[in-house]
This record gives sequence, structure tokens and C-alpha cells, in this order.
Amino acid sequence: MPLILASGSPRRLQLLQALDLEPVVVSPDIDETPLPDEEAASHVERLARAKCAAVIERLEIDPGGDDPTIVIAADTIVCLDGELLGKPVDRRHAARDLRRLSGRSHEVMTGIAVSVDGTVRSAVERTAVTMAELTDEEIDWYVATGEPDDKAGSYAMQGRGGVFVTTISGSYDNVIGLPRHRLTLLLAELGQRLQG
Repeated sequence: MPLILASGSPRRLQLLQALDLEPVVVSPDIDETPLPDEEAASHVERLARAKCAAVIERLEIDPGGDDPTIVIAADTIVCLDGELLGKPVDRRHAARDLRRLSGRSHEVMTGIAVSVDGTVRSAVERTAVTMAELTDEEIDWYVATGEPDDKAGSYAMQGRGGVFVTTISGSYDNVIGLPRHRLTLLLAELGQRLQG
């Protein structure tokens, strides 16, 4: 059965490759602007479903075809005090986000959507993450590495940013961007399983 990852994230691809899977990568093109008064969990689940639908439409996948296709899509955000912290627009923005996260706990949410033969299942995974108190020197060093540039919340758990994390409660994969256990549960609802 063909497997498509509706995401340009190298981290999501690596998480699937670690399971001996080689999905076809198709980056969806959607508007990721939050809707007025949209809650964080609703936002990420809506975006995951929209990415899934955009790729199905772009590839003209026939839901009634002889060879069903699995499409996996996800969207990850960092939420602090109810506010979404997306990808920074520049390095000053990244430094500001890191100062806000310093010494505090925040929530990482990933909306995940899976389509099999036109049927879609979706869910939101939540993980609580606590950061150490960061000095200005640590923030300046980290921002200068460039790692925060395209990361929600301006840090990468699996990279250099992981040195700032003191505790995590929930799925580690979720913080990276694709909660694989939740993915297996959604696939099971659709009568499928991950296998390489």
C-alpha cells in the first residue's frame, strides 16, 4: 500500500524511516493562519486534516481505487499560557520566545490526520515540557546556531535545544512532530498498521 507523508519536515520523515518506512514526501500548501478565537488543539487538528486533504486533492488520489493509499499529515505547535508560539519570523523573535519559555512549563500539541482510502481519522497529542532557566548567553548562543529558525517555539528537542529541557511528560515523538504511538492507533481504527 503506498504511503505518503504530507509534510516537508525532515524530522517527521526521520521518525517514519526509523520504522523502516520510506514514504513519498509531498509538502502541502495551505494557509496556516489561526481562525479568530480558535483554540490551540482545534487549530492543529484542523491544519493536519487540511494538509491531508490538500495532498489527496493535489495527487488526485482515487478513494475507491484498487490500490488504497495511506496519507499521514501533522501539525505541531507550542502553547504557553494559552498563546500559540509558532515558527519565529527572525532570530530576534526566536530569542524572545526562548526568554518566555525559560524556567517554565509549556505544552506541545501535534494534530495528526491519517487517510486510508478516503476515510480520515485525526487526533491531538499533548506533551508537557519544562525548560531550565536560560541565561542571555545561552539564548544568544542557541539562536546563533540557526537551529530555532524553523521550529515551533524556537527550539528543537532532538537537537541542541534538548540541553535546555529539564522534564517532559508525555510523548517524546510528539515534541519532535509526529507521535508515532498515536499514529499506530489511528491506523488501527482504519484497519491498517505501520510496517516496513
